[in-house]
Amino acid sequence: MNVLAVGCHPDDIEISCAGTLAKCVKRGDRVVVCHVCNGNMGHMVIPPDELGPMRNGEAEKAGSLAGIEVVTLDIGDLLPNGSDFRHRDALIEVMRYADPDFIITHSPTDYMPDHLEVQKMVFDASFAASVPHYVPGENKASKVTPIYYMDNLAGMRFEPTIYVDITEEIDLKIDMLECHESQLKWMREHDHIDFADFVRTCSKFRGYQSNCAYAEGFTEELVYPKVITKRLLP
Repeated sequence: MNVLAVGCHPDDIEISCAGTLAKCVKRGDRVVVCHVCNGNMGHMVIPPDELGPMRNGEAEKAGSLAGIEVVTLDIGDLLPNGSDFRHRDALIEVMRYADPDFIITHSPTDYMPDHLEVQKMVFDASFAASVPHYVPGENKASKVTPIYYMDNLAGMRFEPTIYVDITEEIDLKIDMLECHESQLKWMREHDHIDFADFVRTCSKFRGYQSNCAYAEGFTEELVYPKVITKRLLP
C-alpha cells in the first residue's frame, strides 16, 4: 500500500505516528511524509531564516532512519485562517504524487491553530485531489482516500478508536524524534522537559489502554465515501 502522513511542523509526525509509519514500512508499504510548514517559528533564539532549513534537514534525517520519504511545502509557521488556496493546491500535488491508500494527519480536536488549519487543508485537498478535471499541476487525479487522525499532544481531548501496537518500533520512534535536535535540546536545557521521555510515556499509556507495551492511537474520519471495511492501519 501507499501511505501519506501530513503533519504541520517537522517533529509532529514523530510525536504522534512515527511508530505506525515504521511498521507500515516493515510490511512493505511505500510511506511519504509531508510537512506543510517548516517550523521556522519554533525556537526562542534561532531566527526563522536559519531555523526553517535546519528543521527541514532534521525531518529528512528522521525519515531516513525508517525508510520514509520526506517532503515539505516549506511554508512559514502561523498559517492564516482559511489557508491560501495555493497551499491547498501544493498539497493536492503531493497527494497525487503519493497516491495514498490512506492518509494520516492531525485531529480536529488538536490544540494548535496551525495543526487545525492543516487538518482542514488535508480534508479539503483529499477531495479536490480526486476530481479529474481539477488540474493544478501535472499529476493525475488520486482515488478517494480514507483519513485517520493521529493523537493530540499528551492525548488531550482525544479518544482513540483504533490502536497500533508499536512495541517493536518504540526505540526507532524515539530515535527519529531525537533527530529534531533544535527542539529537544532547547526543551531539555531551557524548559527542563525531556520531550523524548514525554513521548515515550504517552505511547506507554496508549499501550496500557490496548493491552500491549507501547501503542499509538487513532480515530477515523467517518464520512461517506471514505469509510471502508478493511483495516488499513498495520
